[in-house]
Amino acid sequence: MPRLREVPLDEADDKVAKPLYRLLFGERDPVAEPGTATGTPGDWWTVFAISPATLKHAAQGFAYYRDPERKLDPVLRELGQTWAGWATGSQFVFSQHCKSLRGLAYPEEKIAALPTWQTSVVYDAKERLVLAYADRLVTHQGRVPDALFAELKAKFSDEEILELTYTTTMYMMHAVMSRALRTEFDDRDDPITEVEAPEGFDALDFLGGERSKKEGD
Repeated sequence: MPRLREVPLDEADDKVAKPLYRLLFGERDPVAEPGTATGTPGDWWTVFAISPATLKHAAQGFAYYRDPERKLDPVLRELGQTWAGWATGSQFVFSQHCKSLRGLAYPEEKIAALPTWQTSVVYDAKERLVLAYADRLVTHQGRVPDALFAELKAKFSDEEILELTYTTTMYMMHAVMSRALRTEFDDRDDPITEVEAPEGFDALDFLGGERSKKEGD
């Protein structure tokens, strides 16, 4: 379950949360009866409803990138957002934007190859360029070489580059928040933990050294 409390329907504010709840959950209380059409529990929404202003700001971001006035090809936008989910380790963001790519009729082989796009031969030059830039934004936290940016400028308008930068880093933020708050598919334990040594194992023997004596011994 999420690390922050969820807001039930009867506590949700009338101006922001309740209209979104009805859009996504109908007349159900999403805390008592969770589940969305995309297969998520829906607790991202019920957690963000703690702060109506924050929920409103996030929802406006979704409306921004879906606006038909955007210049960037929606498929290329979604590639950036999907890679943000993968590179940040957010199962929620990655899964949801794989769905979005399918909704845009993006080929299944390309969706499957995303985790290894660097060595895959299925992407065209523009797709590879977008993925390379998205990787520099997310994995390298904005350290973009001049040569890569020059390639972007040769293929895309300034407005398209700004939109790509904004939406990719927006979803890096969402991925980080989802993992930190353990919402949706990111409600899972960290897979990296210490595997304990067998009983009787002595690390000093493993290292081949000698145990030093403490002062006073």
